[in-house]
Amino acid sequence: MDVRSQVGASEWEQRVNLAACYRLVALYGWDDLIFTHVSARVPGPEKHFLINPYGMMFEEITASSLVKVDLEGRKAMESPHEINPAGFVIHGAIHAAREDAHCVLHTHTLNGVAVAAQKDGLLPISQQSIFPLSSIGYHAYEGLALRDDEKPRLVRDLGDRSFLMLRNHGLLTVGETVADAFVFMYVFEAACAIQLRAQGSPDLVQVDPRIVAGAQAQAKLVTRGAGAALAWPGLLRKLDRLDASFRS
Repeated sequence: MDVRSQVGASEWEQRVNLAACYRLVALYGWDDLIFTHVSARVPGPEKHFLINPYGMMFEEITASSLVKVDLEGRKAMESPHEINPAGFVIHGAIHAAREDAHCVLHTHTLNGVAVAAQKDGLLPISQQSIFPLSSIGYHAYEGLALRDDEKPRLVRDLGDRSFLMLRNHGLLTVGETVADAFVFMYVFEAACAIQLRAQGSPDLVQVDPRIVAGAQAQAKLVTRGAGAALAWPGLLRKLDRLDASFRS
């Protein structure tokens, strides 16, 4: 099936970016076999979204293999692949509630889950932490994300923020682009890793709350500049050197 000939240029570009994101999640060790998801909205008036084919490892995902679905997780385009309906509960809820949520990235990393299990959550102890802390929500664990009645609480806890810590579960970022969501997650994951390493010390120096409060504007500037303009093209070049099959 020649997917590229059946979609417009803007959708194909989004497919390439999302496939690249999956490859990068695998490359950085954030994947959990096949059990997390990254979704991206297809440009255009229809509310259609791209998500991974269920059962495919993230390092195998290509632009053509991504499955196009509607807000209910039903296929919006013929595909030989299926999706995990439960996996779209979280993503569908956020995409439906947030017009700016063009990409939703969710992970179950060891660092992320470990910090999500801590009562105080993410601590202001690193430069990396101030960016998530300036725009973070927390969502209580309700078991596997299978029930539609969890959606309103999930949306409420995220609000208009870019970062969500799912208690006992993992991390989630929302971006206006795939690049933004990825760079947000890179910083979020780094902040969690630093926290776990630093907690070996009995005396931690915390960042002044005034600095955290002023970080949101800086975060937007850094993400748009470093994420979309500099870091993302560089990451695509990195993938091209390693394995450019994500573009197929």
